[in-house]
Amino acid sequence: MRTSGVAPLLGLLLGVAAILPAIAQGPAPAQKGPGSPSIVANTDIALLKGTWVRLEGGYVIAIKSVGPGGALEAMYFNPNSLPFAKAQASRDGATVRAFFELRAGGYGGSTYDLTYDPASDRLKGIYYQAVAKQKFEVSFARK
Repeated sequence: MRTSGVAPLLGLLLGVAAILPAIAQGPAPAQKGPGSPSIVANTDIALLKGTWVRLEGGYVIAIKSVGPGGALEAMYFNPNSLPFAKAQASRDGATVRAFFELRAGGYGGSTYDLTYDPASDRLKGIYYQAVAKQKFEVSFARK
């Protein structure tokens, strides 16, 4: 008995027809569960541009631009200016992150690992002071 190719094709077409309405609606809106961060789904890393003042001490990160691949053109002020050895922005899903490493001025590889909080328009995270081998919770407000 010869089988026809019509039945498998008909099954495929019916399956596609069943999912077309969901595709036409587009992605579902972001859901927030209890305790989940309030993060805008389409946050752009360019929003990191600007001057950020650390609430614990007045140190400043000035981000002049965001380049390809998230490379940040940025400087650190304590109050004197110091270049970052590394300044990089990235996205982890909808979360915008910024990482900075200092090697100049006796910082010896100290880092900031920050996350953008859209609800407060702040950068929050951990400062690792490499010389003292200590970690501190920090936050930066936009100036």
